[in-house]
Amino acid sequence: MMARKRIAIIPARGGSKRIPNKNIRSFCGKPMIEFILQAARESELFDVIHVSTDSLAISEAVERCGLDVEFMSPPELADDHTPIMPVLKYVIEQYASLGQEFDQVWLLMACAPLVEFSDLKQAADLFDKNGGTATVLAISEYPVPIEWAFSRRIDGGMIPMQPGMFAARSQDLEKKYFDAGVFTAFPTARVRSSAGAGSDAGFVGYMLPKGKAIDIDDEADWMLAEAMYKVKS
Repeated sequence: MMARKRIAIIPARGGSKRIPNKNIRSFCGKPMIEFILQAARESELFDVIHVSTDSLAISEAVERCGLDVEFMSPPELADDHTPIMPVLKYVIEQYASLGQEFDQVWLLMACAPLVEFSDLKQAADLFDKNGGTATVLAISEYPVPIEWAFSRRIDGGMIPMQPGMFAARSQDLEKKYFDAGVFTAFPTARVRSSAGAGSDAGFVGYMLPKGKAIDIDDEADWMLAEAMYKVKS
């Protein structure tokens, strides 16, 4: 089989409920998915860019952006409960059957319009500096200490998750970080050997500024992301 270095896989299932058609809805005048496609192309990192979708509408939109979808995803990988790792595994197995193998599998999220090609290139450098064995995860810093977190009862009452920590000063607390939900670079062996959703161990963090780490789950997130994009443009 022919060894190729990197594949970028962009999961883009149909049937989004909170924001209908969010993967291809117009964002600042372009289909949402076009932004990450452009960043992937401009990075010049990837031998293959594959959009994994079960939706003919998304496939056609991607093709209008200049990328052919080589094969569709089976319906069982496109429901609300299937984790990402089986999707990645399916794609690399399909390419293996076509005689194409990869050293790295990059998960790029379809709704990541604020990620730039320079972020991908710097993350690739970080991947290489760690010997190609650690998974690089795009992260960002929590805006406030998680020690101050509350849960909220149905009657509106607030329950401190760590009672008494409200009195701690933020500068005295260790910074905490979260998965920014925009990209991850895996060694292929990790994808192949994963079970279920995989493991949350063994990551190296690539730091994204807070303005790029917007998880677009509802209309308020969408409007914030559009505002941030217009500012940086």
